[in-house]
Amino acid sequence: MRRKSAAPVGAASRVGPGAAERGHGGAAGPPHGDWLTLGRDGRLSLYLSAEGGLVRWTETAVGGPEWSGPHFVPVAGLTDLTVVQGADSYVHFLGRRERERSDGAPGVDVVHAIQYQTGLAFTEWRSLGNPHRDRAEGRGLGVPVGAVASDGTVHVFVPNANGGLSLRREAPNGTWRAWEDLHGNGIDGPPAPVALSGGRLEVCAVSASGVLLWRQAEPGGDFAGPQGLALRPVPGTVTAVETGPDRPTYFWTDAESGGAAAWREGDWPAALGGSPAERPYASLRTAVDGYDCVVLAHRTRDGSALFGMGATENETGGFWWYAPAESCQGSPALARDGHGRVVMALIGADGAPKVARQDDGTGLALTRWRSLGA
Repeated sequence: MRRKSAAPVGAASRVGPGAAERGHGGAAGPPHGDWLTLGRDGRLSLYLSAEGGLVRWTETAVGGPEWSGPHFVPVAGLTDLTVVQGADSYVHFLGRRERERSDGAPGVDVVHAIQYQTGLAFTEWRSLGNPHRDRAEGRGLGVPVGAVASDGTVHVFVPNANGGLSLRREAPNGTWRAWEDLHGNGIDGPPAPVALSGGRLEVCAVSASGVLLWRQAEPGGDFAGPQGLALRPVPGTVTAVETGPDRPTYFWTDAESGGAAAWREGDWPAALGGSPAERPYASLRTAVDGYDCVVLAHRTRDGSALFGMGATENETGGFWWYAPAESCQGSPALARDGHGRVVMALIGADGAPKVARQDDGTGLALTRWRSLGA
């Protein structure tokens, strides 16, 4: 069952330069997933991994511009952190944790916590275990990612040591089901799940042979697949957005062209241009000047931030990219604030988070960047 007994949010913790470039053993910098979230009360929260846990900043009023924080949330042993938000506005934190067992051997498990309200404490961190019973195999567990179905059911997907995909999800009564083996092989990088408005989930992963796709036929049902597709994304760059009723579009860096691409089932990938990404694109579907648009943001290979926009499901009509003249560590994040404006967040070269908002003019021009301090 979900526990609402919460651990305190404590003192500030500094996130230093270069932290986002660390791998396993130092989960500092931008997490995976949606690390900029909008609460039910209309305030934004921003989360970063830090040594010994994570840190959080929170808007002091709807629309800002002031923020409180950083506030430190302790959780030892995290090597990776993913932030996921459901339609109910609850924010879920999924971590890959390494710690020494009682016999002195290292062990790996997946942990989960929830923030129910903006700016308040988290629940206790609960271990979801490891799909591998063998400890040596268990150390090969990948980065956990997640999605929350429209009914609030949390799904945790993680590449396993055998190159396939493992799933653990909540049961209708709030307990957790056993780990499920979704099979697959050769998975490279974190998968990209998407929760659709009709209640189903889909998940896409990149493998040595192309793309692997799993789907639920009905809400709460089993996952069929994997279906193999001869497409060429760069591993670790895939993200997904629901762009039509119960219909996702997947965005990734194309391995051949080096630019962004958009793909929907039954069609060929559409080229969007831009520069190669290093991690999954930040994505947001929103209205810009009255038009239904998709906004993407990413870090280029030279360390610069880049964002772009185009009409939803009309990629051939053009996709426009903008360079905000800011370097960043890790992936940027996108969200709408309590006034409906697009907000972009990134981690600057000094390790401090920065935010810029959609200007009051036409198009998607951004205001000046505001540093939140570290």
